[in-house]
Parts: sequence; structure tokens; C-alpha cells
Amino acid sequence: MIRPMLATDVPDVLALLSWMDDAPEREVFSPDARDPRELQTECEDNLCLVDVEDEGVLAYCALSPFRDGLVLEGPISDGGHVHTLLRRALTHSDGLPVYAFAARDNLPVREALDTAGFGAMHTTDFYSAPLERLTPHACAPAGTRIARKLPLGAYRELFKSSEDAWAGRLNWTPEQFDEHFARDDVRLVALMRGEQPLGFAELEFCPEEARADVTYVAVHPAERGQGYGQKLLALAAAEADTHPEVRTLRVRAHDHMKPARALYSRAGFTHCRSIVTYMRDGDEDV
Repeated sequence: MIRPMLATDVPDVLALLSWMDDAPEREVFSPDARDPRELQTECEDNLCLVDVEDEGVLAYCALSPFRDGLVLEGPISDGGHVHTLLRRALTHSDGLPVYAFAARDNLPVREALDTAGFGAMHTTDFYSAPLERLTPHACAPAGTRIARKLPLGAYRELFKSSEDAWAGRLNWTPEQFDEHFARDDVRLVALMRGEQPLGFAELEFCPEEARADVTYVAVHPAERGQGYGQKLLALAAAEADTHPEVRTLRVRAHDHMKPARALYSRAGFTHCRSIVTYMRDGDEDV
């Protein structure tokens, strides 16, 4: 039986999330919470559906706001009716585009997404390396200096000249910009020539996984080919190394970003996971 999630379902949904976490090939976009109270609070703000039988919750699926539409959480299933659950969730999309993310090897969910009218947009590959492999090269090249802050205008222009994958950031207000970089888990490392930024690396700490993620690395097009990208990765690793619980640096690249992939290979990163991004247009029939 498919119905809205209840407070009494929280333990079963947490068990499903743990089941997913135990195997990378089961990964989908899912709630961040792994605590009963936090999960219940998170689900109160979203449409959360479960497939329930006598043995408890067998599948979970939810919709939450994302970009210009909604994002699908799940479906996560240990025997539930994935196709039916997915169709039920999509009846609540209100004509908005719906995004979904699934591990490349999660074939059951990817097949369900295909059947429901989702189209694959791109694959994002993730690469990781131990910090000690990168930090020996963590110094500013001659004629440059290191900065840990950028003015919003400089950040925006460098971001825009390098890649528009996170175009939403180009619309950040000064307050949003300041709030983001005031977070304890966010760092920025920039290379400067005088007052001119040559590039920057932005990272977020994930100490519970002993990892820091480079969420973005940018080098101005006029400055490429001089090794600044590899230097920025080393500086990001040195910054991550200031956190005693972090041991690994992770980076990512979409499938069309061949220069980034080559950079990561030269720097000593190895592939660790792949996620496929899907989208379903809001005018698709359910």
C-alpha cells in the first residue's frame, strides 16, 4: 500500500537509508538526515510517500523544491513497488520539472526513471586522493599570492568566465554570498596576481566521512595551461589538512569536462563513483 509517510514510519525509512548507504550501487538522492528527529522534521516540509506491507516500509520516495522545479528523493526500495511509487509521486509535481540523481550502477532505479519519462542529462564522475599525495605541492607560484576571500564581483566574474554549471550563484545577493562563506564547513582558496584573481578552489568539509569536497575549481581562461589548476588543488588539500579528521580530498567533473578530468588524473586522483543526473519535463504525462 502506498501512502504518505507517518511519524511511525521513521525507523523503517532510516533502515532503508542505511541499506542504501551500505552499497554504493544503490545510491540515489536522499534525505541528509540519519537521525529520527531530524528525518521527521525534514519530511514534514516535503511530500514523502512510502510503500508499506505487513513487514513494514519497503520503499520510500519524496519530492522537494530544487532549482526551477523539484528534486526526487529516491526511490529507495528493498522490495517495494518502485514504478508505482514513482508514478504516484509524480502526480504531485504540479507541472514543474523534476530532477533525479542515481548511481550509474543503480540499474533498477535508472530503468524506473526511464520508464517514467525521465531523460539522462549527464553523468558526474567523482575522483579522490589522499591529502598527503597533494599537499607537497601546496605553494603559490612565483609572482602570485594566496587569498582566502574574494569580493563578490571578482568571484562572480571568474565563475562566469570559467563555467556556468552553477549559474544560480551568479544571482546571489551580497547577503547570500557572505552567508555561504561564513559557514564553518566552507573554505575558499584563491591565487592572485596583484589584485587580479587567477583562479580559486572552493571546498566543503565532510568530517563525518573523513573527506573534503572541492565543490568548484576555476581558472581564468586567459591563465590556463600554466599549472594553476594543479596548484589550486594542492592548496585546497592543504586547507583541508587543517581539519584533523579529514584524510581525503574529492573532486568531480561532468562527462563533457575533459580538461578537468585530465587535470585530476595528473594530480593523482582516482575514480571513486559516478552519478547520473536526470530530468523530467513538467509537461510530461504521468
